[in-house]
Amino acid sequence: MRTLGRLLAPLIFWIAYALFRSPFARSGKGRHDYVMKLFRYAADHQSRRALSVYGHLLHFRGEGVSNRIQGAIYLQQAADLGDMKAQYQMGRIFEKGFEGYFREDGIKARHYYSLAARQGHSLALTRLEEGVND
Repeated sequence: MRTLGRLLAPLIFWIAYALFRSPFARSGKGRHDYVMKLFRYAADHQSRRALSVYGHLLHFRGEGVSNRIQGAIYLQQAADLGDMKAQYQMGRIFEKGFEGYFREDGIKARHYYSLAARQGHSLALTRLEEGVND
């Protein structure tokens, strides 16, 4: 059953993404919650794009610290799967630390920045040039 979930996760992500970008999700809390459940399903079944998008939504727009921490966890998983935007964000998170769950760590920050920079992320290149504190 997990294999089927992993196979369907990218499709479910694209459905959720299309609904999220449409007026459908904005027309009521129940619909919005349904779209978020689709994102979560796809992220929990290791869709890299879902991990990145859902992680960003939770980390930057989520209500409460626990949602923001969960978003950063999803972002880290996406970064480890090669998502350039998530790699940059994890660099920022490790550079500054977040809520005690992600402690400041210059080595990890530099690692994620360099992964993003190798894929051409301009802000990651800038952070590496400016220097990340150890």
